[in-house]
Amino acid sequence: MLFTLWDSDRTLTVQVESVGWDDAAAVTLREAMAAEMRLRYPDRFNERNGVDADTVVYTGVAYTGDRQPVGHPALRRLGADLELKRMYIVPSHRGTGVSLALLAAVERAALRLGGGRLLLQTGDRQPDAVRLYEKTGYTRIPIFPPYESQTYSFCFQKVLQS
Repeated sequence: MLFTLWDSDRTLTVQVESVGWDDAAAVTLREAMAAEMRLRYPDRFNERNGVDADTVVYTGVAYTGDRQPVGHPALRRLGADLELKRMYIVPSHRGTGVSLALLAAVERAALRLGGGRLLLQTGDRQPDAVRLYEKTGYTRIPIFPPYESQTYSFCFQKVLQS
């Protein structure tokens, strides 16, 4: 999916492509996200909330016009629902609309996969993520499994319309 984004300084073209979970750019972006989360949550971060690749049904990478990977989302099956996992935008491209392009691509993928509801979990030290989800129609819900022990979690859902 091709998106043209505008911010105060530039026009940016972003192509969101479906890739495999083990795609090199996707792996690199997830590693960058993990490094950032270790810094943001040094007292809470652990790897036990990893993603079982067998449950992943969609992985995307956002590329700029010059093929620079700048964002990553994934969807996994979580019971009857789909869950947005590992949404990440490189710091140099935050605030440019890449997150909106990724959400649009994820929501379209979820609909293609038969998902009627998209769930996600984020943390209390990610206010930009919370604002993004609220701004784009996600509503707060109680903490859902497997995050019950993470009382600092903010969980959201969006009912998808085809």
